Amino acid sequence: MPPFRLSNRYFLVRAGESEYESLGVINTNPVAKTSVDNGLSNQGKKQTIKSALALKAMGACEGNCWIWPSITQRAYQAAEIIAAVNGIGRSHIVPEYSFLDARGLGAYEGKNLDSVSEVYEQDSLSPNIKPPPIDDGTPNESVSDVFVRVTQLMSILETQYSEDTVIIVSPDSDNLSILQAGLVGLDLRRHKDLYFGPGEVRFIDTTSIPTYKQPASAIYKCLNPPSCT
Repeated sequence: MPPFRLSNRYFLVRAGESEYESLGVINTNPVAKTSVDNGLSNQGKKQTIKSALALKAMGACEGNCWIWPSITQRAYQAAEIIAAVNGIGRSHIVPEYSFLDARGLGAYEGKNLDSVSEVYEQDSLSPNIKPPPIDDGTPNESVSDVFVRVTQLMSILETQYSEDTVIIVSPDSDNLSILQAGLVGLDLRRHKDLYFGPGEVRFIDTTSIPTYKQPASAIYKCLNPPSCT
């Protein structure tokens, strides 16, 4: 997939650490996204202030600037901090209600954050593999599922604005790593290579495809089909 041509400038920001994340717990059920426990931890607030200062140093909002955060508590709190530091009025904060929800991890809900590595192992095999389902209402989304909704978001932004700056604030890394992979034409199975740490900020340059080590599934070749060893 060739890189997209965009009419706006985009900065991607992962919100700082949440209270759940500070406890090492996976929480992706959208029912709880506006709860206080999904807000920024003390460490998350410090990370977000650094994000806001980084955006200011990059000149992100020197022109017409819009901030699009997930309505998830920590992402919206991050947007307010970014706006305050960069002199952006609240009318330029546009809450996003569904396309930027944290990736639903199904049966991993409530488990230790370290178990996300198991999800990423499956992602590296195919963008269509979903985490196991659960019956508490938490979605179980594949990489492809996330890609569909972040692509829909980009379509809205490209239609609504022209030659503006848009800061996208996500509660998690996967929305952003999958979006960036799609924008620069990187194999979606490799989205983990573009992982965003809490509070990380990135300007999207669609003309530059990062060089990362390909996962084994991407470089394996069968030299003697159908007999492969």
